[in-house]
Amino acid sequence: MKDAEARALLRDLFDAALAAARPATCLAPYIDKLQPPKGRSIVIGAGKASAAMARAVEERWPHPVEGLVVTRYGYGEACRQIEIVEAAHPVPDEKGRATAGRILDRVKGLAADDLVLCLISGGASALLALPAAGLGLADKQEVNRALLRSGANIVEINTVRKHLSAIKGGRLAVAAQPARVVSWLISDVPNDDPGVIGSGPTVPDRTTFADALAVLAKYEIDPPASVRSHLDAGAAGRIEETPKPGDPRLAQVETITVATPGRSLEAAAELARRRGCEVVMLGDNLEGEARVLGAAHARRALDLVKSDGKPTVILSGGETTVTVRGTGRGGRNVEYLLSEAIAVGGAPGIWGLAADTDGVDGAEDIAGAIFAPDTLARARAKGRDPKAMLDDNDGHGFFEMLGDSLVTGPTRTNVNDFRASLVAP
Repeated sequence: MKDAEARALLRDLFDAALAAARPATCLAPYIDKLQPPKGRSIVIGAGKASAAMARAVEERWPHPVEGLVVTRYGYGEACRQIEIVEAAHPVPDEKGRATAGRILDRVKGLAADDLVLCLISGGASALLALPAAGLGLADKQEVNRALLRSGANIVEINTVRKHLSAIKGGRLAVAAQPARVVSWLISDVPNDDPGVIGSGPTVPDRTTFADALAVLAKYEIDPPASVRSHLDAGAAGRIEETPKPGDPRLAQVETITVATPGRSLEAAAELARRRGCEVVMLGDNLEGEARVLGAAHARRALDLVKSDGKPTVILSGGETTVTVRGTGRGGRNVEYLLSEAIAVGGAPGIWGLAADTDGVDGAEDIAGAIFAPDTLARARAKGRDPKAMLDDNDGHGFFEMLGDSLVTGPTRTNVNDFRASLVAP
């Protein structure tokens, strides 16, 4: 297979995964079934897909709505009835804090005949940055930065976030009572746990203050004194816990996951088969250190390249982690991909793509990258050492140097990481 053909196939697979998670597509059947309430219809939401979700509701649901949604800078949409605010991600800012407070106020004082339609997607946790009483935004920013650099997985990160928040971990739904709450979620987390997606602002929380303290201890994070005091007070029972499963205050909440990483991977797999490829599906919930997973997937590709069969695509999703030790520009997908490229060692017939479906890998407005059989040779010809750049957590610097970054712009959806290795013996 020629290089240009292989690259085009990998990009087509990524685009197929994105198309399966477009809000206008995945929300349509749920919008069509939604019955209007006798009272008001309030649309609220947060996440990188939330503005596109709000627009889909406005365009398809033939009933009056009002509301407020917060999304990442650059991910807004033009809506007529629903206010769209853009704020910072992954580290929250004052605009996100203020908007989260307004969202919480928006659902208070409603009646039983009212409907709250909550639109949540990946990124909601950082965007709904409303600190609990006694905490400030700076406290949350400091803890958030430490967690993102620590190697903690998304379940652990959101366990801490929920217990530093006045809105996450089911508290938003409690505030909306006695109104009916319908939550539509686009999943960006392994295993599609609604309590983890956006830190579950409208669903019961199984984690505790003690669990949050354990996460900080595990990664040796020394939080601000106000955060430590807050978590200690919660663990001692002096602060009310997040609502747990069976809490009657959440009895009027309906939660539906409208798009998942698994469905997007299957869309890519169907396209690969139509293009004449075999498919090896590794799952949509892979976690762990990005560089370790990249090396493991390289070994699978090397085993396949020895065969004389049809071209094969290895697909996987999930959310890896990076323990930051260097000073590079990071990105878990490019860290995975650089590790895979190094382990493949320039073997002919192997290409790879890894990207975040939201269009942002780490803090960069770059979705990910592609490697080819000549990637390492081209880097060395430029006088660069791939292993040294991996050790410096500089995946973005590596692939940008070669012109192999994958830039999509805002995708306005988010179903986690997408990884595809193409083996064409």
